[in-house]
Amino acid sequence: MKIGIVKERHPGERRVAVSADTVKRFVQMGLEVHVEAGAGVSAAVIDAAYQTAGATIVATAREALADADVVLKVRKPSMEEIPLLKKGSVLVALLEPYRDRALLEAVAAQGVTAFALEMVPRITRAQSMDVLSSQSNLAGYRAVLDAAAEFGRAFPMMMTAAGTVPPARCLVMGAGVAGLQAIATAKRLGAIVSATDVRPAAKEQVESLGGTFVAVEDEEFKQAETSGGYAKEMSDAYKKKQAELIAETIKRQDIVITTALIPGRPAPVLVTEEMVKTMKPGSVIIDLAVEQGGNCPLSEPGQVIEKYGVKIVGHTNMPSRIAVDASALYAKNLLNFLTPMIDKDTKSVKIDTGDEIIKASMVSTDGKVVSEAVLKLPLEQPAAAKPAAPKAATGTTATPTADAPKAPAKRKPASKPKAGGAGSAGTES
Repeated sequence: MKIGIVKERHPGERRVAVSADTVKRFVQMGLEVHVEAGAGVSAAVIDAAYQTAGATIVATAREALADADVVLKVRKPSMEEIPLLKKGSVLVALLEPYRDRALLEAVAAQGVTAFALEMVPRITRAQSMDVLSSQSNLAGYRAVLDAAAEFGRAFPMMMTAAGTVPPARCLVMGAGVAGLQAIATAKRLGAIVSATDVRPAAKEQVESLGGTFVAVEDEEFKQAETSGGYAKEMSDAYKKKQAELIAETIKRQDIVITTALIPGRPAPVLVTEEMVKTMKPGSVIIDLAVEQGGNCPLSEPGQVIEKYGVKIVGHTNMPSRIAVDASALYAKNLLNFLTPMIDKDTKSVKIDTGDEIIKASMVSTDGKVVSEAVLKLPLEQPAAAKPAAPKAATGTTATPTADAPKAPAKRKPASKPKAGGAGSAGTES
């Protein structure tokens, strides 16, 4: 059986789907691994490392995908890559199933069985396959480093003969995987850290990391979590009380890191323009949800802008900004996901459609899209990607980042997503 790996061509994507270690593991299982030349260079994995691990290096993506029984990718394939996939092959990647139905239809029409790693259920048995967690963890860490780089002051308190430097105050909005790592990292850098989340369980987690929990803790708050660990949609009355509390808290902050995403829906607005106006000059907002509309309506994908004296950072694809570790963890997730499907005797893929993990993550097979979660959404084309233009408003300057030369078009977040959906528990990018 042959596994095909190609170089990622999505703008700004530096990750790769396999490490030298996972290639070695696949080869030990009796599988062939063909890697396009240069696929891992941006993640510090050179072709020689893959060859030493047992992979075959090929010159082009066409060669890597030719007759490949399994294709492992980081990002979804382009419309140009889909025709290169062999009919009956298996594709495993981050497919953006809630955002690009047209691509899933094209993959299905090619006769490919596709698995979207975003849809792997969060159950104990699937923890080692949880790409969202592994990548969000690094995104939270990198968000704090980016905040420190943009902030014009130090994070820790410093007592010197020339005077005392006060510690930075950092608010993390959303205490999911990314948020908790951001709390821990900011705390290690010496900041005074607070955090907010609508899930009751988050309070203990935040406090265990040394942060102060900020929330309106009424009866509705105590019931604000689904059995799957996501946040429930809150009532308008609760949202109003929470917004008032956050508005008062934000006034005192130097750094605000927002991590809230709702799978399949636009990101909720957490930091309004009015809140930004109240922040101290020189403060920094890091919006990890910018690719899905943003938790701050002022943020721009792929840009660092300044508005009302506040820097608003909209770096896209945050895990790719720490590509070496992100690739290593992602590759291990893929190995753990694919291994149970490999028949040890025949060295071929055997898919157990009754398996909970397979059923949840399979989006296409037998020439059609099969995911119930995807099928219930309207069939729409994704918004066309275009460069984010600098704002012309007074007091705003914009600086393009290196990560997204062609950032996705800004989308307006929904003000009232349907109740009962997954909530703003953490960044799932």
